[in-house]
Amino acid sequence: MGIFKRLAWFFREQRRNYAVGILALFMTSLMNLVPPKVIGSMVDAMNDHAMTARKLILWLGLLLVAAILQFLFRYGWRIHIWGGAATLERTLRTRLFWHFMRMDTTFYQRHRTGDLMAHATNDLNAIQNVAGGGILTLFDSILTGGTTLIAMVLVVDWRLTLVAILPMPLLAVMARKLGTRLHDSFIESQAAFSRLNDKTQESVTGIKVIKTFGQEKEDTADFDQIVDRTIKINRRVNMIDSLFDPTTTLIMGITYLITIVFGGYLVMQHQITIGQLVSFVAYVAALVWPMFAIGRLFNILERGNASYDRVEKLLAEKSAVVEAPEAIKTPATGDIRYAINQFTYPGDDHAALVDVHFTLHAGQTLGIVGRVGAGKSTIFKLLMREFDNYDGVIEFGGHDIRKYSLDALLDAIGYVPQDNFLFSTTVGNNIRFSAYNENAAAVEAAARTSAVHDDILGFPEGYHTVVGEHGVSLSGGQKQRLAIARAVIGGPELLILDDALSAVDARTEEEILEHMQTDRANKTTIIAAHRLSSVMHADQIIVVDGGRIIERGTHDQLLAGHGWYAEMWALQQLASRVEGGDSHG
Repeated sequence: MGIFKRLAWFFREQRRNYAVGILALFMTSLMNLVPPKVIGSMVDAMNDHAMTARKLILWLGLLLVAAILQFLFRYGWRIHIWGGAATLERTLRTRLFWHFMRMDTTFYQRHRTGDLMAHATNDLNAIQNVAGGGILTLFDSILTGGTTLIAMVLVVDWRLTLVAILPMPLLAVMARKLGTRLHDSFIESQAAFSRLNDKTQESVTGIKVIKTFGQEKEDTADFDQIVDRTIKINRRVNMIDSLFDPTTTLIMGITYLITIVFGGYLVMQHQITIGQLVSFVAYVAALVWPMFAIGRLFNILERGNASYDRVEKLLAEKSAVVEAPEAIKTPATGDIRYAINQFTYPGDDHAALVDVHFTLHAGQTLGIVGRVGAGKSTIFKLLMREFDNYDGVIEFGGHDIRKYSLDALLDAIGYVPQDNFLFSTTVGNNIRFSAYNENAAAVEAAARTSAVHDDILGFPEGYHTVVGEHGVSLSGGQKQRLAIARAVIGGPELLILDDALSAVDARTEEEILEHMQTDRANKTTIIAAHRLSSVMHADQIIVVDGGRIIERGTHDQLLAGHGWYAEMWALQQLASRVEGGDSHG
């Protein structure tokens, strides 16, 4: 019953709703008492040869009224109890989804997408069932069982009732022993479902890679192993769960046996009538559901309890990125001062950034270059507050970025990551995602800036063309340019391009950079790139290696320095000439 205590906050909120539902459930239980009494009275009237047409019509009319009232009361408790369960589902789904929105990068490194999906679907369904099926089963078994026992005492005989319920305590013993084992098994079962969900999500997402490398059979075999393990765990759960109904049936069989033997004895002794015995047997039949409901109730409660454990554990996790109590609400603007002495990723022993210092005045462009894994993306992650646990300070407009509200900071930043994510909606909606109220003209202007407008006009429905999941129907260059259009549409104070031109050719790259110089003349831009032509016109360029700045200056100054930058420039120029020669050949 612990899950009911844990959900007490919800039941207090919905107390009126559930009170009406339980009242309707109680009235339904009372109506259930009418048919056995009527049938017993009819049997006695027939046995005494006292049945008349008038009495028969009266009894049948009473049965009809009871049936109509049962219908109305059943409708009432369904509306209120199941309605309450739906409210809980909405509350928990909203709370969990909003929790996902607030969590930091580290959270998503610890939890796989499939596991989070399992929490948001399977676990929440199990908790919702507590507020619906659990409440129904608990009160229905109590009310139906209680009113039936009272009717058995008042309408038939207290001695027969007392003897008939002697086997009932065995149900409590069974429920206690099996319930503990069920809870542990359900936790294991839910974890197995999460693993299966993870594997399914990963395989479907990576289907192109699987097919490209011809690993369909191997991946299917891996999937089958996970399915087999999941089935094995669920069989154990089902084996424990399946003991409830047979045990309940056995106990009810003993109750029927006692009723027939002792009830028959009382009839022979003329202490009760045959009609009363028929009514009593009907009441015993009415007790079958409350008895079976005990097993079902423990099933629902243990599933809900196990799922609530998992969801509460998830909701208890805190983001390491927290807004200041008196956070600055004004959008960030002005110069950027980046002064990181050292930063290490959580759980890592090796520093990702060391002594990274630079100042970028408003309206300037900064180029960041370096080999793969040098630390370029890490610089951006700190600037966008994906991590706050660093030694140093990052200022935007003279204020530490940690003093801004997240909205004030991030609304001032347009970001194009290395991996471009597009939503399964229209091209136009993908572009206006960061500024959803922008009109068609603004969308088209952003597309022109990123040199994707002409491509869009070639799509079947232009800007109304629906792209596939993750933009699967588009080329790498098209996805990249749509991501750039999405980043620039709102005219952000700071635009960050993290290797965002790698999938376009040199001519398109030049066109995009020219558009940005014009459209963002007074805005700040940071460009990280492997192709040095992307940053050659920047006001300043820094070269990063091993998380440190090893060179800095303008394009001409770095060429004159004869360092890594000059060496890479020469190699890339040579490669460009070789490709040009091949194309002419």
